[in-house]
Amino acid sequence: MWTTAFWKAAAERAVKTFAQTGAAMLTAAGTGLLDTDWQTAASVSGMAAVISLLTSVGSDVLTGDGPSLTNSEHIEDAR
Repeated sequence: MWTTAFWKAAAERAVKTFAQTGAAMLTAAGTGLLDTDWQTAASVSGMAAVISLLTSVGSDVLTGDGPSLTNSEHIEDAR
């Protein structure tokens, strides 16, 4: 968990989660670009990103092998 590679992988997951949640919020609301409640969409997406980071840390604590709980991906720190 204390490597650059871990945090890059965890950040990538969080950014993807943010984008996916934002897209889901916009789709579910069924509103147009100008009618969207952007503050709520950003708030929910931000919370999902924080949860993603926390699950990455939790997965590493349990497995000791990176942000994947199933050990399906292995990261190496390029030092």
